[in-house]
Amino acid sequence: MRLVSIILFVALCSFTAYYIYEPIPEEIEERWKLMLTNSFFRSLSHLADLSELLGLKDYMGVMYFITLAEKVVPVSDEHVKVTEEKFDGVEVVLYQPKQQGSDTELRRAVIYLHGGGWCLGSSRMSPYDLLARKIVTELDAVVLSVEYRLAPAHHFPVPYEDVYHVVKHFFQKGVLAQYAVDPGRIAVSGDSAGGNLAAAVSQQLQKESGQQIQLKAQALIYPVLQALDLNTPSYQQNQDMPILPRTLMVRFWSEYFTSDKALFKAMMANTHNNPESSSLLKFVNWSAFLPETYHREYNYSAPAVVQGVGVEAVGMDGPSRSFADPRASPLLVPDTALHSLPKAYIITCEYDVLRDDGIMYVTRLRAAGVEVTHEHYDTGFHGALMFTVWPTDFLIARRMTDNYIEWLKENL
Repeated sequence: MRLVSIILFVALCSFTAYYIYEPIPEEIEERWKLMLTNSFFRSLSHLADLSELLGLKDYMGVMYFITLAEKVVPVSDEHVKVTEEKFDGVEVVLYQPKQQGSDTELRRAVIYLHGGGWCLGSSRMSPYDLLARKIVTELDAVVLSVEYRLAPAHHFPVPYEDVYHVVKHFFQKGVLAQYAVDPGRIAVSGDSAGGNLAAAVSQQLQKESGQQIQLKAQALIYPVLQALDLNTPSYQQNQDMPILPRTLMVRFWSEYFTSDKALFKAMMANTHNNPESSSLLKFVNWSAFLPETYHREYNYSAPAVVQGVGVEAVGMDGPSRSFADPRASPLLVPDTALHSLPKAYIITCEYDVLRDDGIMYVTRLRAAGVEVTHEHYDTGFHGALMFTVWPTDFLIARRMTDNYIEWLKENL
């Protein structure tokens, strides 16, 4: 009996080690902590797949547990005043310094957009709450964190439109005066899908005639910027990386546009482009916009253009038009639309499927004459900035946060 117990114990330990262990690159710091963290994400993903297969709950509905697990009630503290409000019908969390300046002293402001693949995440999650407070106290700034509606309940362009309406509302002179914000010192920022929304809103505001107030800066943290080519070198190199494997990123994209699983299958095969979107592939030609060092052993092959089959055959002209829309894929705008954009800070991570999206945008912005600070983390992975809360606190998250806030101090 004792021998059987020992055998079962060893088998259980072996299975646990086998499940937790992943071939994570040696260069990544705190590898075992990342393995343990990702084992939770993988377990939840497997549970979500099973739930959807059995018809119990859809995949994103189960994955939303990540959001719920980290949700907090934003409350004021001795340094920061926190209020929950609605701007043009959209929920926002507003963070302001408690120490009031003089009547004539105006503050800078950061409009922050959370990540989560447009399907998960919340401005009320603990990491975003902590980041907002840090920005307020270190920059003496106002932070506006936007609780935009999520897919799949609200497909594109609803999340984008929510953010756009909030920004336009905030830009009203009376609103800026109410919160003592300097109209010449406002930035929009976001991570991952939030970086996508920040880039898209920046582009939209710059092209609007008669827009009196303009953004001073945009800060994009490992942003997702295009849906046309989901087989760039970083998608291939990092397809099985922790936190955001290729399969999950493709699922986020497809769920952003439609709940029809046919699009997910087409995107996984990179055969989702139609003649309309194919004319824009030149803007995501990584062989032209990625520095040679990132090409590695990969050779450029333009995504297939499908007509009469795939997404169009199942009546999804709407989604196929959407992923060619610059509001969904900011990297697709022509060069003429980039010239007048505000200065940019862009973070990319080596071990991230979205690495090449950010680097291509850096290349194109610089070519258009936009001032860009590009911070690339050779040991970074997707989502790193948000791992600031015990027990999933990582050293790289602290460095990223410090560098990000330092850039805002110097440029906003």
